[in-house]
Amino acid sequence: MARYVTVGSVSLYPRGQDSDSRHDEAAALLQRAARLGADIVAFPEAHLHTGLPGTPREHAQPLDGPSLTRMAQEARRSGVHLVWPLYTVEEGRVYNSAVLLGPTGELIGVYHKMFPTDSEIESGITPGDGPRLFETGFGRVGMVICFDLNFPEIMQGTADAGAEVIFFCSAYRGGLQLRIWAYLAGAYVVSAVRAELGQIVDLSGEVLAESTYEAVITRRINLDRRLMHMDYNWDKMDAMLAKYGSRISIDFFTREAHWAIGSESDEFTVEDIIREFGLEPRADYFERSRRLRRQALGSPS
Repeated sequence: MARYVTVGSVSLYPRGQDSDSRHDEAAALLQRAARLGADIVAFPEAHLHTGLPGTPREHAQPLDGPSLTRMAQEARRSGVHLVWPLYTVEEGRVYNSAVLLGPTGELIGVYHKMFPTDSEIESGITPGDGPRLFETGFGRVGMVICFDLNFPEIMQGTADAGAEVIFFCSAYRGGLQLRIWAYLAGAYVVSAVRAELGQIVDLSGEVLAESTYEAVITRRINLDRRLMHMDYNWDKMDAMLAKYGSRISIDFFTREAHWAIGSESDEFTVEDIIREFGLEPRADYFERSRRLRRQALGSPS
């Protein structure tokens, strides 16, 4: 069944000179995104602490501390999910974290940056121990932070866990890497950065929205959508269209020899279509190719 959600992000360097003014600024931008229809909104890496004097340990707060208490209230007031990055402290350890809050202010989960930079580790930040997947009312969410984007194992782990949308909270823009992650993971990627050029990227790797002078971007996306390779699927296209017409969506990305199919109906899911017509998702096709190669080489399957 079609599962539409409007994702959003805020990309800017914080203007406030203290935590109170930064919370006020974030609350106003969150409200703007909500009025644009956003169901979930992300802010940049360590947004509360960026550029303020002090060490990460001096800034770090527990999960029931003042920042998350305030932003839980703002998420509830706006009625949206919120990805709020900040330094956290748990059992005496300091983390560079992204916290996912629900639309009633509830704590859904916390992701700790797996690859803090050298200087962050030297300053006392503890690396996270693995990718995380978070279930929401609209779909499955993954989160990564800044330097993490350079490590394919995080992307693969987040994709393997089943993430449908990956939020990238960062100090730098990501650029081409965001498109690579989206394409390889087969997931939408939403970035929130400390400057312009935050992006919402389609699971095909195409950029759907990009922030410039305006910090807030939103885009409505369908999570009931899957990537296919053209091989072994192409000859089924007309039969699907003949039966379902505009109740399915098909988007072609011929330079990469793949396409995306989605359900636009409340009567069936994209997985129903895949089963009915014997479609082979791109990831399954590649895994089958790996298996056949091993067999051809006489290696154990």
